[in-house]
Amino acid sequence: MFARLNMNEKMERLIESAAEIIAAARRIAVLTGAGVSAESGVGTFRDAQTGLWSRFDPQQLASQEGFAADPGRVWRWYMHRLEMVERARPNPGHAALAALEAMTPTFTLITQNVDDLHERAGSRNVLHLHGRIERFHCNGCGLPYTLRMEDRDAPMPPTCTFCTDYIRPSVVWFGELLPAQELAEAQRAAETCDVFLVIGTSGVVYPAAHLPVMAKRRAAPIIEVNPEESALSEMAEIWLSGPSGALLPRLVEAVRLRRAGQENPR
Repeated sequence: MFARLNMNEKMERLIESAAEIIAAARRIAVLTGAGVSAESGVGTFRDAQTGLWSRFDPQQLASQEGFAADPGRVWRWYMHRLEMVERARPNPGHAALAALEAMTPTFTLITQNVDDLHERAGSRNVLHLHGRIERFHCNGCGLPYTLRMEDRDAPMPPTCTFCTDYIRPSVVWFGELLPAQELAEAQRAAETCDVFLVIGTSGVVYPAAHLPVMAKRRAAPIIEVNPEESALSEMAEIWLSGPSGALLPRLVEAVRLRRAGQENPR
């Protein structure tokens, strides 16, 4: 019990230290990864490869080569993933980030996740570096496509009414470039923020993992929330070790109390 109390007290001190930094910031940038969605039941790409899908290499399910070889297989995989995302609900970590945005003058949420859980929780300024699974476009001409109910159970992807090429999910596959506008806005946020939060990401996927480095070079403190140490932990001023769904609500409440005190000093 004594050791547990000490651990809890240490976490409270870390949360208060992080809250002090965040409360003083007017420009906040946040990078979220798969760990945030996993707490809502959305497995990572590889974690979701269970049952029938466990025998496939990720390259077969998320690349132009895999799509060309078997468009039906790729389509069915993404319909399976889309159903998983639609069943999921935002967790307290998503809600806490939306609350932090509401009390911050300039707030940019950069996510590596392809789901819309941040938006459903109330976040407004969200940059999806790896695309969005609920959106679709033609693989040939790029024309946007609205998914129909009959497409969900179809053995093959629908075809474009303009060029007849196959429709694909609007996500970034292996070997493809990140969306230029979103990446540019994310880099600008990293270079101009007062503090950079890293949440639920391993920090090994580039160029997203380079964003905290850019912020650090501009002297912005890095605060990490992660159950496990990541490739970015060494550069963090503060590492809050634990799930974001448990720690972010405590952190954001501490920020709220500090800002309320700043606005209404005794």
